[in-house]
Amino acid sequence: MGPRARFRKRLELLKEEEHTNEEIQSFPAETLPSTSETGTRKMDPQGESSKGQPAEKRRRENASYTELRILSDVKNIMADVLAKLGNQGNTKVNKFLKTKIGNLETDKRELVGVFGKTGAGKTSLINAVIEQKGFLPSGSVSACTSVMIKVEANSRNKKYEAEIEFIKKEEWEDELENREKFLKDDADQERDDDDDNDEYHDLVEKLSALYGEDWKQKSTEQLMDHRYFREIPEFLQSIRKTLTCESAAELSAKMIKYTRNDTKQEGDEDVKRWFWPLVKCVTVRVPHNDFLQHVTLVDLPGNGDRNKSRDEMWKGIVGNCSTVWIVTEINRAAAEKESWEILKSASSLLGNGGECQHIHFICTKSDVIEDLNDLADVLKSIFKRNMEAKESVRKEFNKLTRVKKHFSDDCFQVFTVSSKEFIKKNYLNPEDTEIPKLQEFLQNLNDCHSETSNYLSGAHGILSLIQGAKSRDMDRGSEDVCVDLKRNLSHQIESIRNVMTTNYSAFERCLQEGVEKSQNQCDRILKNALYPPKRSGRGFHKQLKKVVKNGGIWKPKKGKEINLNMKLISPLTDSIDEEFRKSFPNDGKCGPFNGAINKFSLDAEWLQQKHSDLKLQMIFLKSAEEQMKTKLTKEIRNRKKIIYRSLTKTVEEIMQECYDKAAGFSGSGSLQNMRKTIERHVHESKNTMFENVKRDMLGLHQSLTADILETLENTMKESIELSLNIDDHSIPDVSTELRKVQKLQDEFLKSS
Repeated sequence: MGPRARFRKRLELLKEEEHTNEEIQSFPAETLPSTSETGTRKMDPQGESSKGQPAEKRRRENASYTELRILSDVKNIMADVLAKLGNQGNTKVNKFLKTKIGNLETDKRELVGVFGKTGAGKTSLINAVIEQKGFLPSGSVSACTSVMIKVEANSRNKKYEAEIEFIKKEEWEDELENREKFLKDDADQERDDDDDNDEYHDLVEKLSALYGEDWKQKSTEQLMDHRYFREIPEFLQSIRKTLTCESAAELSAKMIKYTRNDTKQEGDEDVKRWFWPLVKCVTVRVPHNDFLQHVTLVDLPGNGDRNKSRDEMWKGIVGNCSTVWIVTEINRAAAEKESWEILKSASSLLGNGGECQHIHFICTKSDVIEDLNDLADVLKSIFKRNMEAKESVRKEFNKLTRVKKHFSDDCFQVFTVSSKEFIKKNYLNPEDTEIPKLQEFLQNLNDCHSETSNYLSGAHGILSLIQGAKSRDMDRGSEDVCVDLKRNLSHQIESIRNVMTTNYSAFERCLQEGVEKSQNQCDRILKNALYPPKRSGRGFHKQLKKVVKNGGIWKPKKGKEINLNMKLISPLTDSIDEEFRKSFPNDGKCGPFNGAINKFSLDAEWLQQKHSDLKLQMIFLKSAEEQMKTKLTKEIRNRKKIIYRSLTKTVEEIMQECYDKAAGFSGSGSLQNMRKTIERHVHESKNTMFENVKRDMLGLHQSLTADILETLENTMKESIELSLNIDDHSIPDVSTELRKVQKLQDEFLKSS
């Protein structure tokens, strides 16, 4: 289904809902059915309420309908213009205009990553925020898996859908092969290492979930037999499986075997086979949810996964999150180690290596107060504890100096929420649960990325260009304006180049300082990593073996990730983090390169006043300028992640040789041999390794600046030349279309 067809479908569905709402609102107030025993609004368990909707929800739905209708109308208008251009021949101007119209299509989604240990209330929080009671199944402490769950709006139909993405069949075969080796190596050995126990129980849990007891007696080839995958042939075909249901409750029951490892479903109905060990990600779609229009919520495991493809997806999602919600119970919010470890371990992926602008620390279960019966005392205790929790969490965050280097001062917020009270309203008003604050935040994210606003602006600019060229004769004045614009362009590009050069020099100095620190400190860092205190030789031997077998990185099921490469590079990252964030900030206030891209302007508005006969062309150039800045900012954001991550990538590549050699040792003395091999390699490589890191990082930085300047100059020069030198015989009349888009633009501004 193409974009236009999808929008028509969305529009039809919203029209149906609006008609239903109008019928309900037309009834006298006393004839409306009560929504609860007390007359207060209750969440519809299926999330499909159409009766007695609160005014705010009706307002959001009406605004959503209006926005979709306007977007559909303007897209139809531009489709008609595209058809007209197709009848005018394949000239250079027509190619340019067709490309511009094609570039109007965007689908930017904001990712909100939700972290927190099982039992902290993540799923209850998500269900409450999107107003879908019981939608995502809540798991017990033992029900945690590493499956990532994305929650977004279903704009295509009124169904509840879950799209299941599996790991590759070959990856599962590798896990089964490793099972045979792991169980053989450990069959007669006492497991005195917590990591080893965790890995063993992890493996047994996965195998038992999928195969029951069969895995103990059968070979890898037998366990890959098709009969084990009859319900999920998609796994063997390497395609995605889609579940479609009429209600949230039905979908929740169907997808539990793909996301949880509970022994029983609701109603004590046994599940014969659990498929979560094979699942990489589940994307759940909720019909017409205004909070998810341009936002995707992602329920994430704390520190990635041992499975390579799941871990790569985890890193990709974390690096693309514009917001993270770290969820923990209020009674131990500041002292909960796991929550702070999640933030510390992911900070470089979220900050300089990502695009995170907001960190929300969410303290759940704020309504849980014991041994109080008087309502006034309960409320007083809740509010007092909420204030204390917020203060203690902020103090704890301010201690994380290394984490704070990645983020702006105002990025951190604390919320004290009660998902239960938001639904039941026993003690608290909805506003006091702070769920509405999170809903408002999501709504603001949606508003910031209004597809309608961006499309309208771009369409108005293109139609202004076409009609401006059609309605006037090109003369000497146009040539003069063209010269002025190109002169402005040259000055602006030179100004940006100077800022980039200054930025590069400062960055190079920080890198050089980091190289020297890394060279001086790497021996001490390595000694602390290879000879940790309070660890038995046998226990550490197993851990180090896992580290070298996995390229210097090991993810225990509990506790901190062990990353030898990051340890070696830590003096360098400490030296550049603040300067890197200044050059490539994640917040949109300043923009990259000290705001140089955001400040770029051809002064088209001033020229419009000076040359009123070129008003429409100047409107187009202003629109093209804004679109170009948006495009470049997005490109810089993506490329800066690559630049920052090159730090560890270069070290990983250089260290891989010694990891491979160390992994080959076995038997007596293997721990000492692994240590000496790594120490020798680092000692011999340290004078070149960190210099190579600097070289690679600066090379990527130079490549980015060169590409940005070239793209900016070529694109804007083409827009200037064609906007002021179009032959009116080669373009159609679009005066009617321009008036319609202007009218739609006015309507949109009034509705928003």
